[in-house]
Amino acid sequence: MKIQDFCDMDKFEQIMKNWASSTGLATVAVGADGKYISDCYNFTEFCIDLTRGSAEGKKRCEQCDREGHGVYPCHAGLVDFGIPITLEDGTVLGSIIGGQVLPENPDEEKFRQTARELGIDEDKYIKALKKVNVKTREQIDASANLLGDVINMFVRASYANWKNENLVGELKGGIAKAADKTKEIDGYSKRQQILALNASIEAARAGDQGKGFAVVATEVQKLARDMAASSEAIKKILGQLSHTINNLNQ
Repeated sequence: MKIQDFCDMDKFEQIMKNWASSTGLATVAVGADGKYISDCYNFTEFCIDLTRGSAEGKKRCEQCDREGHGVYPCHAGLVDFGIPITLEDGTVLGSIIGGQVLPENPDEEKFRQTARELGIDEDKYIKALKKVNVKTREQIDASANLLGDVINMFVRASYANWKNENLVGELKGGIAKAADKTKEIDGYSKRQQILALNASIEAARAGDQGKGFAVVATEVQKLARDMAASSEAIKKILGQLSHTINNLNQ
């Protein structure tokens, strides 16, 4: 099950975009396989081009991606977040990751030390660092949790709607199949009535020798009438079900 199977991804994308524009924080949504399912918003040069651009930095970032949950400090000194996207039953469909923000004005010497450890040009690192947004921890927590809540509500509502539409479709399909069966019953009933009528005529022609056959013909006629009555009853029930399902669909 993928989010793209049942969600309006244009609306999903709009939520992500609006949130990123209003908070200034970086974010992207990934599926259960870790692949991006949305655009990347507010990704910083500091994180993407420089920190992840180095072999050691990429290794440390990937470890943070795997182990980070909720709002957490990354190895480079910024704050990131990882919030799972789940259904009501707990099924994990992916996650929203992001952050790339400072919780306070940075200590440049600390970041120069990080640059040396990662083999990154210190001056470039500090220049990119100065472009990173600064938010309080409370602002970061509130922003990340808000995005998580909104995305999860949207995904769960979309899933419920998709399930309902499928259920209605299955019910309609079942009704259509049942209606086809009643047509078969109608046709069979009519053929039985014709057969019984012909049998009655032949029995009458046979006189006394056809009396036993006439009894059978009478029973066949009764069966045919009962089948026709059952078919009409089924049609009536199917009509009521179809009306109810159409109301549910609306």
